[in-house]
Amino acid sequence: MADTSRLCTVFLGSETGILKGVSLSRKQAFNFCNTQHLSRDQEVRVLCWGDSTESELLLGSRDGTVKTFSTEKGSFTETRSCGDPQGGCFTGLAITAGGLVTCVETGTLRVWREGSSEPAAELDAGKSVCRMRQSAAQRNKVATGGKENGLKIWDLEQPQSPPLFSAKNLRDNWLDLRRPQWVRDLAFIPDSEKVVTCTGYHQVHVFDPSSPQRRPVLEMEFGEHPLTALALPASGNTVVVGNTQGQVAMLDLRKGLVCGVLKGLAGGVRALQCHPSLPIVASCGLDRFLRIHSLEDRTLQHKVYLKSRLNCLLLASREDGGGAAAAGGEVKKEEERGEDDEVWEAMERVEEQPKRKTTTEEEEEGVQKKSKKKRKKGQD
Repeated sequence: MADTSRLCTVFLGSETGILKGVSLSRKQAFNFCNTQHLSRDQEVRVLCWGDSTESELLLGSRDGTVKTFSTEKGSFTETRSCGDPQGGCFTGLAITAGGLVTCVETGTLRVWREGSSEPAAELDAGKSVCRMRQSAAQRNKVATGGKENGLKIWDLEQPQSPPLFSAKNLRDNWLDLRRPQWVRDLAFIPDSEKVVTCTGYHQVHVFDPSSPQRRPVLEMEFGEHPLTALALPASGNTVVVGNTQGQVAMLDLRKGLVCGVLKGLAGGVRALQCHPSLPIVASCGLDRFLRIHSLEDRTLQHKVYLKSRLNCLLLASREDGGGAAAAGGEVKKEEERGEDDEVWEAMERVEEQPKRKTTTEEEEEGVQKKSKKKRKKGQD
């Protein structure tokens, strides 16, 4: 499996606990797990790279464990417990100089040292956290947000201090009624201190912690359904968002307008990620497909069916498979035995017997044959 894991340029986590890898250049897909011992407790919720060389992959499971997968060896090398499953599923995973950073739905954000079973630091990010993201420029900064839990930016080097930034709720509507909050995903905009969020009320907001304003400096909407995921291209001028109906669109962060829509999706979007250098975006979700779209002409470049509902994905930064293959390529599945294959193969094959003709049908055929014979005699 070591040779196959080195080929993969996209890794995905599924509801059944399977880590899947896809090689776009060779048009192959692989499973990296033992399919005989799968359960919903091992559902993969979050993925992140364990080092800058991308030789290790970290998986956050529903049961509160974090597994380390070596892309060089093609196998799992370590499993550690990072919290109680009663605290909720993982909503974020990151690596800093201080160690491993985890965040769960109840809002408990912890920093874990290497080889230690107790957290080195812990803070409360509030209830119902939906997402935790790390800043690529300042690795000690993370942002959190959730349902009725606005955007907050934390400094992990000062866990006992209040958040560096705490967003203020939107102004009341024209009926003087409070507007609800529901941050579903967020990201740090490159080369700036701004943070963009998408909400469960089909809104996209841009916050600027460097300004005195705690409310969004830019507000826009897309569609009529809850937004579930977003991703930022390398340019930082646009944002890609997806919703529960499988609609994915590119929005201009300068003008607040829709630039275009990516077509071809059929289920709710759960994860989006843009390549750090190539103009492509990867998406996955409930329809069990991984799709790669071009951000330049919005065409579908790759599409692969992976049999399980997908929760998260992670793109490798190397460029040997992102957009080099021909557009419209269908990825072949090798070593891809899903959890239902063994059940179907074990079932006995039943062949349908030909239907016996009824008495009325036999009588009608006999009358038709007699009429044909009479016609032939009359012609003679």
